[in-house]
Amino acid sequence: MATHGIHTIDTGFVRPRFDAAYLIVERGRGAFVDCGTNHAVPRMLATLDDAGLATADVDWLILTHVHLDHAGGAGELIARLPNAKLVVHPRGARHMIDPAKLWAGASAVYGESVMESTYGRLRPVPAERVVEAPDGHMVDLAGRALHCLDTPGHAKHHLTVHDVRSNACFTGDVFGLSYRDFDTANGPFILPTTSPVQFDPDALHASLRRLVALEPAAMHLTHYGRVENVAKLADDLHAQIDAMVAIARAAHGKPDRHAVLMDGLTDLYATRAAAHGWTRGRAALVALLGMDTELNAQGLGVWLDQP
Repeated sequence: MATHGIHTIDTGFVRPRFDAAYLIVERGRGAFVDCGTNHAVPRMLATLDDAGLATADVDWLILTHVHLDHAGGAGELIARLPNAKLVVHPRGARHMIDPAKLWAGASAVYGESVMESTYGRLRPVPAERVVEAPDGHMVDLAGRALHCLDTPGHAKHHLTVHDVRSNACFTGDVFGLSYRDFDTANGPFILPTTSPVQFDPDALHASLRRLVALEPAAMHLTHYGRVENVAKLADDLHAQIDAMVAIARAAHGKPDRHAVLMDGLTDLYATRAAAHGWTRGRAALVALLGMDTELNAQGLGVWLDQP
């Protein structure tokens, strides 16, 4: 059952319970928050059916940021929602209207063939259907206030959606990663995401403090799902941001810097997971967090190389 009209959608990206989008329903109207890749569009539409909504009943698609695991399917989804507008941070709007640079940047890292199979070709969103959401912008969903807050640190074009009705936030990547595979009797295990190319530790600390000050009952993460005990999780994130920065600074200047970063981050996560009561061991941790650790190491490397 959906609580407060909030439906969690597994987009099917990478593995089960890895990448979430959300549908918020209020008085017969709907708003999606994030949408996954093109391959997730059937799952998004199926969730509408489950909620008793038609495609014409969706007013909004709100993107926390334009990284492709969050926004890659936006053009395809909007094309199927005749009345919906896309809400995005002002810095991200141009990439939704003309995704050529977004595609080129990701293709330079992953290659065209991987991009095609993993994400699908990016479809532009018509400019007249794009709404820029500066800090404090309010999205009205049938009288339900969804406040868009500028929350940089993971990306400069990142926003968080504060749903006043449920007193919860939809945090994209700014409130880190918390996979249900790592849940123990001590609750959720969480870690920051510093993936390239705009990690800013000071901004990320500030964004976390801002969100905690709202005293939300829960956070809805893209990776993955709803978590509570927000203040504790924020403390865990603050501590790890500092630890990750220390690992990066210690690796700086070493010829095998990336390998040192990978080892240091894996040690950090393994130690913290064990202290959290997770007993499956280092090999299982690497299997579940290997891609995230790689992206975090890359992001820390980009941060170190900034002038």
